Amino acid sequence: MSYQKYNQKKEISYRPKESVILTSPDKTILIVVAFLVMIGIISIFSASAPKCMEMGQNPARFAFLQMFFLVFGIAGLRFFINYDYKNLVAWTMPITIAVVVALLMVAFTPLGVTVNESRRWLNIGFTNLQPSEFAKFSVVLLMASAFYKNSRIFQSSKWVYFIPVIIMMALIYKQPNLSMIILIFMTSLVIWLSAGGPLKLIATLSISGAIGLAATITTALNSSLLSHFIKPYQLTRITTWLNPEQYALTSGYQIIQALTAFAAGGFWGVGFGNSKQKLYWLPESHTDFIFAVIGEELGWLGCILVIGLFWTLIHRGLIIASRCPDMYGKLLAVGITFSLGFQAFLNISVATSFLPATGVPLPFISYGGSSLMVSLWMIGVLLNISKKRVKKIRVNTNVRFV
Repeated sequence: MSYQKYNQKKEISYRPKESVILTSPDKTILIVVAFLVMIGIISIFSASAPKCMEMGQNPARFAFLQMFFLVFGIAGLRFFINYDYKNLVAWTMPITIAVVVALLMVAFTPLGVTVNESRRWLNIGFTNLQPSEFAKFSVVLLMASAFYKNSRIFQSSKWVYFIPVIIMMALIYKQPNLSMIILIFMTSLVIWLSAGGPLKLIATLSISGAIGLAATITTALNSSLLSHFIKPYQLTRITTWLNPEQYALTSGYQIIQALTAFAAGGFWGVGFGNSKQKLYWLPESHTDFIFAVIGEELGWLGCILVIGLFWTLIHRGLIIASRCPDMYGKLLAVGITFSLGFQAFLNISVATSFLPATGVPLPFISYGGSSLMVSLWMIGVLLNISKKRVKKIRVNTNVRFV
């Protein structure tokens, strides 16, 4: 046998076998989410106990209900951690159809539940679900599927993704839930920008829209221009936000009580369970304004802890997006990170009177089973994206010389 032929066969026999393995999911996000959920459970118990006792029920009733939904949230999180995110492309439309059907049932069937002039919940027998929360996840999947190949908007093939988003926004507007519409729209815009959407066009549209909105609201404060588009109580929220003291006993009551809670908490807080504002002074203390209770009981340090946890979640989410090898995963990671981060920003801004009052819960912390489940499922997808695909090299020890 010639040396050349012998050497060639020897190299073939020594050629390593390659296989792909997955690293563990991002541990930092797991720890951050675990802390947020634990803070949420204890804060819900503290904020809702007086209300439960007034109703003659177990003081931990809302905390137990939150833990009930936590079980489903963790089950979904574990599923999505181990389910390849690339397969979600095929599930985008079935998930979207289910969400649209649920929103239609809220709007046009007796199963829709109205609370505080808003018809947002679906009665499923043993509890109520909020389909608009599931719409957040659906929109992220739709926009990632629409733009992962290119960022062009005016393509006939893209409308199959845009039309469901428009339908969901219309149904959510009917509830009404303008804050969720803003969240969905901004999430879609950020995903498009991340896919390569022209920044100049987005900046031009944003500035023009902001100027037009400001001019319209300014005109509407002294006229009925927006009577066909914005409910009277929604317009009242804007005027109240501009001058809450003028409406201290009516629409501005909740904002003033929330600011009083922060002032009473100071730097160290009054201690866990010692909040006074939750004793009938601060409405919705375990839902939309739970951050105010945290500020009163845990003080400035507690608020910084919660904000720091969300900031860490956003930071790690963007790192995961930047390291993902494919565009679909990048857009999913950006959409999930922005949706959760922007929702937290809205809730905290409302509680501190930085923005007018909205009905957006604080992710992982506010009471609400739908919000908790969807947030954990989205984190599961993000953690699946964080798994790195690494080629494992295994040397073949069974070498044969011919």
